Amino acid sequence: MQNVLIVYAAPEPKSLNGALLAAALKTLGDRGMTVEISDLYGMNFKAVLDASDFPSRRETTVFDPAAEQLHAMACGSIAPDIAAEIEKVGRADLLIFQFPIWWTSMPAILKGWFDRVFAQGFAVNTATGEVYGRGLLRGKKAMVVVTTGSPPELYLPDGPHGDIHEHLRSLTHATLEFCGLDVLPTHVVFGAAGIAPIDADREVELYQDRLLSIEA
Repeated sequence: MQNVLIVYAAPEPKSLNGALLAAALKTLGDRGMTVEISDLYGMNFKAVLDASDFPSRRETTVFDPAAEQLHAMACGSIAPDIAAEIEKVGRADLLIFQFPIWWTSMPAILKGWFDRVFAQGFAVNTATGEVYGRGLLRGKKAMVVVTTGSPPELYLPDGPHGDIHEHLRSLTHATLEFCGLDVLPTHVVFGAAGIAPIDADREVELYQDRLLSIEA
């Protein structure tokens, strides 16, 4: 594993998410890996999939996103910001998706990244059955890294929120595994809201250890 892409969807650089990102850059960089970052808020990434993503439309009378994605991938005509992200994904051996949990899921800007970048013809082709074990991103690994505002007891299987891994299953299974990615266990930092500095430092160390264990 040499090339890592971190798709980062947290709006505040001084947050615990910012510290985790900085730790990942140093830890992976010190191991000689090439790390790219897609800082979605920093990039002001366009989160809405629409007809403007396709400069050369297959059909102009009705907008069929999946059909337009297949056409765009076949003819090489797609919005430049999507093309840049597709190139990053193509180079990566490991994709890390890092974000805070908002309303039990990912921020909208990251959902928009998946809508636009994990295009038909690039990540999957449902028309030809190239999904899951035949997904077009097979051979790559993925890991989800999340922070929660709530403490861990709220995310127990019988807790008020329910098991966090079930909340994330639409991402880890129905998106990442659907595209053929080998999904590693999710790394969760609970109770990030108002976390004490000493505890934040410990969480950063634990994340660094986790990253080193992936390489091993």
